[in-house]
Amino acid sequence: MNGHLLSIVLFTPLAGMLVLLLLPGSNKTLIRIWANVASLAGFLVSLPLVWRYDKTASGFQMVETADWIPSLGVKYMLGIDGISLLLVMLTTLVGFLAVLSSWSAVQERVKEYYAMFLLQQTGMIGVFLALDFFLFYVFWEVVLVPMYFIIGVWGGPRKLYAAIKFFLYTLAGSVLMLLGILTLYFQHFEQFGFYTFEISDLMKLSLPLGLQQWVFWAFFVAFAIKVPMFPFHTWLPDAHVEAPTAGSVVLASVLLKMGTYGFLRFSLPLLPDASVTPAIVQVLAGLSLVAIIYGALVSLMQKDWKKLVAYSSVSHLGFCTLGIFALNPNGLAGSVIQQVNHGISTGMLFLIVGVIYERRHTREIKEYGGLAHVMPVYATVFAFAMLSSAGLPLLNGFIGEFTILQGAFETSRVWAAFAVTGVILGAAYLLWLYQRTMLGEVTNPKNKGLPDLNWRELAVFLPLIAWAIWIGVYPKPYFEVLEKPVAEIVERVRPGYFGQQAAVQALPGEVR
Repeated sequence: MNGHLLSIVLFTPLAGMLVLLLLPGSNKTLIRIWANVASLAGFLVSLPLVWRYDKTASGFQMVETADWIPSLGVKYMLGIDGISLLLVMLTTLVGFLAVLSSWSAVQERVKEYYAMFLLQQTGMIGVFLALDFFLFYVFWEVVLVPMYFIIGVWGGPRKLYAAIKFFLYTLAGSVLMLLGILTLYFQHFEQFGFYTFEISDLMKLSLPLGLQQWVFWAFFVAFAIKVPMFPFHTWLPDAHVEAPTAGSVVLASVLLKMGTYGFLRFSLPLLPDASVTPAIVQVLAGLSLVAIIYGALVSLMQKDWKKLVAYSSVSHLGFCTLGIFALNPNGLAGSVIQQVNHGISTGMLFLIVGVIYERRHTREIKEYGGLAHVMPVYATVFAFAMLSSAGLPLLNGFIGEFTILQGAFETSRVWAAFAVTGVILGAAYLLWLYQRTMLGEVTNPKNKGLPDLNWRELAVFLPLIAWAIWIGVYPKPYFEVLEKPVAEIVERVRPGYFGQQAAVQALPGEVR
């Protein structure tokens, strides 16, 4: 098992899906039980990655390689570092909780619904494990298909519009990324005489700055649409609002991270000269700051509960991209931790909306008020999710935002000053939402008899609550896991950075 642990983690959900397809479609209970067992197994087989991973080692670990299409130089190659480790664990846990949350929400085409989730799980894990660019691209595209069907078949009233918009936006970015990958592929043949998609080989290329910048922008469009960065974000609110609850959870918690992961894994290491060009850094930091403030302001204006949470994602992921383009250890490590935090907190917020939508079938904020009197446990869990998302100290969001702001401040005080307004506005729209839905008197008679959270619903929230507290109280293991991969990226884009830092610290009596 040790030799093929990553493959086992990757293909467990797919194996679960193949068994699911053999089950009789009429037996919905059996299908639900099996889908939950398969997704739980997907999480359990990923746990050994945590204790097998060596925090002190550099480079990729547990690497698996096999020839796939030798004539094209394509390999089946998987590997893991600290960044992909955290994102894989987020994917396997959230994937399981999303499937568990769907128990009573989905009544039509149950078999196909769960099959799509298990297929998507394999695609998302593959994106974070692939060390061959061709393999990465295959998984990147595979993820599109199940999400399209999840929105388009089980979504809300405007589901087809949202599904097609999601598909076309992401596909447009993917085609540009493919051109960028092929540019590197043919450049490698020109310089070294053999074709390869292996990322470690492509990092040996010496490309002129102009070409690097063209490839950078090709990658940028693909990753920015996925994040989504302003102004590429317009598909996100539609997709979130129309998607079923579990679809929204997976979309927010994992799918959006594929974009930020792309910047960290490909844009910075493969195109280091372009990544530090002042013009590019300023543009990306500027777009990140616009996303932080714009996403928060638009959230303040929303009347639909789910749309508010969707726009908050635009704001929170602005922090993640700002951290990446601070191009220093604090910014990068903070960005990865904040990606995990966003997955935990926003996943919880979408689950919160899903619970109330199952009971009342409306997401209009004005329909609610005083729910804390009727559903006290629900109101408590919601308060926790809200404070976690707002970045309360001793909860996960604070650690990520604080570290990103530290990194942004090191690069530019102006960036940090603008980013801080996003934190303030974030607290404003979340507290406002909570106050309007949970506090006060129960004005709407339809809300008076609503049942509180049942055991299954509570079981979905508890792992996320525990994880949020762990990161908030004791983030040290996360920073240790990220230390080596982050240092490698910084050294790649800013050679000699750590030597300069050591020299600055050694200056006696220097006021810094």
